[in-house]
Amino acid sequence: MEPDNDCGWKPKVGMTFDSEESAYDFYNAYGGRMRFSIRRKYCKKNKLTKQIISRNLVCNKEGFRKVDKRDPLTKTPRAETRTGCEARLFVKLDVNSGKFVVIDFKEKHNHELVSLDCAHMLPSQRKISDTQVIELDLASESGLRLGQSFELMGREAGGQQSLGFMKLDQKNYLRTKRQKSLAYGEVGNVLQYFQQKSLENPSFFYAFQLDNEEQITNMFWANA
Repeated sequence: MEPDNDCGWKPKVGMTFDSEESAYDFYNAYGGRMRFSIRRKYCKKNKLTKQIISRNLVCNKEGFRKVDKRDPLTKTPRAETRTGCEARLFVKLDVNSGKFVVIDFKEKHNHELVSLDCAHMLPSQRKISDTQVIELDLASESGLRLGQSFELMGREAGGQQSLGFMKLDQKNYLRTKRQKSLAYGEVGNVLQYFQQKSLENPSFFYAFQLDNEEQITNMFWANA
């Protein structure tokens, strides 16, 4: 841990940022130094412009997991990962300066921080670099399975622990890319096909979900 006499990397009340994203990046970098993960909790927006006017950034162990009604029936329930930690950074937009100001900063955690050699694998610290993105795209286009490409990149990096991301991050990236690549026109062709199937058999069922940019997010169908 670095000494506190140099406070350039440590949040303080009154510190300003050009944007909410800048505040997140700063607090995340601080979390990386201190060896904890962060997440966005809630924000307040201007009712007219929908602009974010305040944001609460918290430790990833903030709060407690909600009770799952299925828990009594679960043979191997998930381990509890949250501890009710109160460490946080709260920023609010100053309408005069147009900058986000730190209004509240709570430093102390109620849990052990991870070891230094594991800090880079915390959820908010993991990142797929631009170079790695190119490699993942090439591997996917070449027909390599997810596990194969992840193992190959791990060997090139000197071990999977040196990649800076997990297989889950790779899976999420490729899934998001596929979703964005399906434009509304392509969905129309699929819709036409499903309509034809429905005419052939009324018991055939299908459903779509699109986002605000008319790109497909979910698709479901069931044969008769």
